[in-house]
Amino acid sequence: MLIRAGYDIAFQCPAQISMLLQLNVHPSRVGDLRSPDVVQSDPNLAMGAYLDHFGNRVTRVDVPPGLVTFSNRFIIHDSGQPDEAPADNLLTPIARLPDEVLVFLISSRYCDSDNLTNFAWSMFGGLTGGYQRVQAICDFVHSKIRFSYPDARPTRCASDSLREGIGVCRDFAHLAVALCRCMNIPARYCTGYLGDIGVPIDPAPMDFSAWFEVFLDGRWYTFDARHNHARIGRIVMARGRDAADVAISTAFGIANLMRFEVVTVEEATAA
Repeated sequence: MLIRAGYDIAFQCPAQISMLLQLNVHPSRVGDLRSPDVVQSDPNLAMGAYLDHFGNRVTRVDVPPGLVTFSNRFIIHDSGQPDEAPADNLLTPIARLPDEVLVFLISSRYCDSDNLTNFAWSMFGGLTGGYQRVQAICDFVHSKIRFSYPDARPTRCASDSLREGIGVCRDFAHLAVALCRCMNIPARYCTGYLGDIGVPIDPAPMDFSAWFEVFLDGRWYTFDARHNHARIGRIVMARGRDAADVAISTAFGIANLMRFEVVTVEEATAA
């Protein structure tokens, strides 16, 4: 199937600033694109790009004073298949994990697993299979946190989410990632598009979404503690240790958000 996705995001800047944007699809999905994935700006600004140490595409731009709008629309092919679940095999011992996944076992800015270790082992230590542990963590986080946009807070970390029991999709992902790391399961944070495809339409405005991936049986698998069931049509934009690594925008100065619109819909195709 084909998915049409994109965004219109505007900032008001009182002075010239530099910005970093992570608004492209992840390089691993570039082969699925059916139209260009290009960050456009109004006014038209010169932009550069690089791959960060997590393999995400990052745009660099200097923004003049005034209003600037970043926008994009693209078409991407998707398999139409729901998230794949792994077999419930025993966990891979840490000594046998690939070097590059070890960083996803360590506490990070928003996934403070060092504060949750005792709690995690008391809750999930009796479970043996990798999938069994991860799904139990998803079930717990899904029931523990109440989704609420008005209660979003950019400084909330995983232990805060556990204590407060409220948050948005990034908080669900942060708590699940932290608990997985406590249980010696490499886990990484993901952000991207997730439209209402194959599920009832959510009347709330569309937003980017957050989920997470765990390393089991030699590869990464997708999990989503907020929705807690397999979904269709995820388009990953960036992966990292937590939300600090995959910020949609980072402004080195004042940039007041004036507009934020995200589009993710299944594209009608000819019969």
